[in-house]
Amino acid sequence: MKDRRALVTGAAAGLGAGIAATLACEGSFARIALTYRTTPPDATLAAIAGAGADAVAARVDFLDGPVEVERALDALVRESGPFDTLVHCVGPLTVKRFERLTIEDYREMFDGNVRSAVQAARAVLPAMREARFGRIVLFGMNGSSETRPHRGFTLHQAAKSAVTAFARGLAVEEARHGITINVIEPGDIREKSLTRAAALERAAPNPRGRPGSFEDVAEVVAFLVAPERDFMTGAVLAVTGGLSEADERNATPP
Repeated sequence: MKDRRALVTGAAAGLGAGIAATLACEGSFARIALTYRTTPPDATLAAIAGAGADAVAARVDFLDGPVEVERALDALVRESGPFDTLVHCVGPLTVKRFERLTIEDYREMFDGNVRSAVQAARAVLPAMREARFGRIVLFGMNGSSETRPHRGFTLHQAAKSAVTAFARGLAVEEARHGITINVIEPGDIREKSLTRAAALERAAPNPRGRPGSFEDVAEVVAFLVAPERDFMTGAVLAVTGGLSEADERNATPP
């Protein structure tokens, strides 16, 4: 499959940008479309084009109302799809004690993480079903598949656990169409654009002893979206350096 098309959401910077560029370098994708909220991802588009793939970007603010988001995604699919791969990197994070959280924080956590994943999947699934092939990767957080608690992550943890449950249920329903849906749980990746080479020069409070890099995550994404990975679905993969508990910084949030 050398004419594949991928949609990577939230790819203006951070993990999304690194994942999009990595997929382009894999050589299987003829087109990679990106979504951004405010700043056009010019550097990511240049990296994709430099790897030999067609690169396009569209503004989609997943915190807009459901109708606006649906219209924006439908236009992107119509103009740049159909997509056989979705990597949904959108997922705002708020770290606060519950007593300081607001209803607006609740809306941002659940609309930005859960509703965004649902709407992104709805936009790409019809074409995947018709082609009888698709790859979807969503993102949880460390411990979301077990609802493992961390101080200060009350709403974020709840939202990411909902994303994980959604993905695993959807995986069961869509498997008969040749579509896989898997979840990555990243952890201890503070600098989202950090390379592995730079990470190896630093220390971090996890069993591996170094911080995570965008390459650590991007290479797992590339593994999951490969055509031959058709028997792996509903899986949750931790990319955490072995971290299982909140570190000292996250244990005492503001």
